[in-house]
Amino acid sequence: MNLLTSVQTLPEIYKDMTVSQMENRIWEIKKELGSKLFIPGHHYQRDEVIQFADEIGDSLQLAQLCAANNEAESIVFCGVHFMAETADMLTDSSQKVYLPDMRAGCSMADMANIHQTEEAWMILQELLGDTIIPLTYVNSTAAIKDFTGRHGGACVTSSNAKKMVEWALQEKERLFFLPDQHLGRNTAFDIGIPLEQMAVWDPHQRKLEYEGHLEDLKIILWKGHCSVHEGFTPTHIQNLRKTKPEMRIIVHPECSHEVVQQADDAGSTKYIIETIDAAPADVSWAIGTEMNLVKRIINHYPDREIISLNTNMCACLTMNRIDLPHLLWQLETIVEGEAQNRIAVDAETTKNAILSLERMLQRA
Repeated sequence: MNLLTSVQTLPEIYKDMTVSQMENRIWEIKKELGSKLFIPGHHYQRDEVIQFADEIGDSLQLAQLCAANNEAESIVFCGVHFMAETADMLTDSSQKVYLPDMRAGCSMADMANIHQTEEAWMILQELLGDTIIPLTYVNSTAAIKDFTGRHGGACVTSSNAKKMVEWALQEKERLFFLPDQHLGRNTAFDIGIPLEQMAVWDPHQRKLEYEGHLEDLKIILWKGHCSVHEGFTPTHIQNLRKTKPEMRIIVHPECSHEVVQQADDAGSTKYIIETIDAAPADVSWAIGTEMNLVKRIINHYPDREIISLNTNMCACLTMNRIDLPHLLWQLETIVEGEAQNRIAVDAETTKNAILSLERMLQRA
């Protein structure tokens, strides 16, 4: 499905370099390559890496920025695998996309593979007929994006999920939402669809988890989740309400339905950042999202009281695969003309995946 190089071991030379040596060399390479190099960085990246990003954003923002960049010959994506795939599909064929560490995947994206999805679709078609349209969170493989494109569906991000769900339900009677059940459930509930009209598809048991009548079913949710955002629980909120009742709680919609309902507000990474920025300085916040971003927000507003909703939360482990040594190694191989870790999605997959992505971007 994808053209990519195998995972290679970091050369010892990079393990022996100091932080300042690595940083200085990266700045040198950025200056040397100029506009031929573009480094997009996701909000969840480490500070040591994000300082070198030409643009910082969430999945939707970075997808748009990559699509609009016609100048860069090399795009070194500081994020995870599915983001680099998306960047490759949206950019010109002459542009090459790289991922500094091929181990930087996404556990949520891995929860829905194409074989499971095709099998689920066949069973659901037998149960419900041609009444279903698929949507996939952008946190999914190129193969799943290709699947949604082939079946008239689209991608969504946490920024435009509401628009996309409303659009999908105008196209077909029912929605099949992959791979994050929480974003799908929270978004559908937000537009007025009751939980009683939502089912969960279990790909391992190969069955639909639903107690109602099939004719009432509107939303079919893939049984997947983000391991980071599942780390926030109603107990965290209840404890905070007791100790700091004045504190506002804002969470990402990848959190469970119970957490989103008990929080004061919920929204995409971009929404969280903008909401806190626009709030009065005397408002204190507890944030339910990835720790690298939370720490960055805390450092940006030293005069405000801002904490993580779960103070024991770790940063996203796969995002943290991208570090200074791997970034420098990637850039050195580009300069030497022996670039590694290229991610390139094949033309057949790209064709329908692009349809899925374009339907998303049209409603961004």
